[in-house]
Amino acid sequence: MKRAAAIIFRSVILVLMGVAIGLFLGDNHITEHIDLNGDKVSRVLDLVRHNYVDSVDVDSIEGTTVNNLLQNLDPHSLYLPPQQATSINERLEGGFTGIGVEYVLLRDTLVVTQVTPYGPAYNAGLRPGDKVLEVDHQSFSGTHLTAQKVSKAFRGAKDSQLLMAVVPAGSKTTKFYNIKRDHVDLSSLDAAYMLNPTTGYIKISKFASTTDADFRKALTKLKIDGLQKLVLDIRGNGGGYLNTATALADEFLTKKQLIVYTKGVHEPRTDYFATDSGNFQHGKLAVLVDEYSASASEILAGALQDLDRATIIGRRSFGKGLVQEQFPFGDGSAVNLTIARYYTPSGRSIQKSYSGGIESYRNELAQRMTKGELFSEESNLKDSIFRKPTHYHTSDGRKVFSGGGIMPDIFVPADTTHNTYLAHELSSRQLFSAYVIDHMQAVLNKYTAADFIKNYNVSDADLGNFILYASKSIKDIRPQEVMTARGELKTLLKAYAARFKWGDDAYFKVINADDPAIKKAIEAVN
Repeated sequence: MKRAAAIIFRSVILVLMGVAIGLFLGDNHITEHIDLNGDKVSRVLDLVRHNYVDSVDVDSIEGTTVNNLLQNLDPHSLYLPPQQATSINERLEGGFTGIGVEYVLLRDTLVVTQVTPYGPAYNAGLRPGDKVLEVDHQSFSGTHLTAQKVSKAFRGAKDSQLLMAVVPAGSKTTKFYNIKRDHVDLSSLDAAYMLNPTTGYIKISKFASTTDADFRKALTKLKIDGLQKLVLDIRGNGGGYLNTATALADEFLTKKQLIVYTKGVHEPRTDYFATDSGNFQHGKLAVLVDEYSASASEILAGALQDLDRATIIGRRSFGKGLVQEQFPFGDGSAVNLTIARYYTPSGRSIQKSYSGGIESYRNELAQRMTKGELFSEESNLKDSIFRKPTHYHTSDGRKVFSGGGIMPDIFVPADTTHNTYLAHELSSRQLFSAYVIDHMQAVLNKYTAADFIKNYNVSDADLGNFILYASKSIKDIRPQEVMTARGELKTLLKAYAARFKWGDDAYFKVINADDPAIKKAIEAVN
């Protein structure tokens, strides 16, 4: 995470005390003394690079060595190879340079599934369902396409040209598009729409540099539509920038309220206070969290809970209370180093213990599941966090808990028929989208978005046809698992169809239609 204060890029200098070592060459036992005073890691890697018996990828070894060192400190200090560092920074900085399309690779042909509104591809005329045959006068379809090959073709320098031969959806005629690459915005808001005439819904997927601006824009639009109360969904949100979390909290709080404070051995205590610039300081607010809400999500939820500003609904959050700063290297790689802990307004730390080691830390969520802590109100009351004494209270005097995430005010159990392995596999292999492209476009053309969401139902026969289609890619689909996940699979198929035709809001309107957490949230703000 970046701190809210101005960031000063600092070099990381690892100083390791060295000793002279003997290097034995051949059978002569001749000793060459190498002075390794200074940086042991760099010197050893240099020895490997120039003297090791076999050819090795020293860059990979270097990354692994640094990462192992960092992971011995805490679970969230880590080394990022260049490609991973770039990907994370693009996601959190809110964009990249390209053309702005999402796609599936279907029978070795790229088929567009989403086009970024008003991005380069959209402005050129590309739409969902279009098939790309050629790129820059070279065959593209049928060339053993991969995500890496697509990225290499579509990304490039700002204002550079890309010529594409495309067969538009529902047509047999090839059209040519000359697209100028440009900045493509990556919004951190997944959806924003009205749940009922007075209650708005906003889902935030990450805390990026653009999140607060995205939120303000969405809130303004929803206020025009009648918003008086708000449900903010940060389930599955793994975090992002600290200053973004504080900026978003500021939208709901009044002047001089403490949002969060941070401190570490080398970082003096820094307090973050609300200003008086928030756009939703007084309306009723519910915040949805789950076991995958982490870091910046927990800063926001913790502040709103401690200050009795919102009702927190769902399941105990992940439990990450460590602040990282990124230190870049010249080759594009970087180190994310933990520099501080954060504390909610009541003074509690949300960080769960990692004293048992990295493996135990990573398995903590699975252990919660095994104990049943996620699946019923009764089991939730046996949650390990309740066994620890608490000295923390909200502004109104309610008890709150530390040492392992944000415990919600209203518990909503996980649905054991949802998030099944089968649903995950079908989604990750993009089979829902592929089926929509191959078999549902004609059906979609008969509906408006509102009519489809309200009246279209996936029948048992539809589900059967989809499973038959998917079984060509996934050979071991078991009938029992289909029956267990039947309701979820129908919902997902309808949701992916809605997204293909009408975008993300339509997708979440379908997904949220029977969501018990949404229903609890609506009750909480009314």
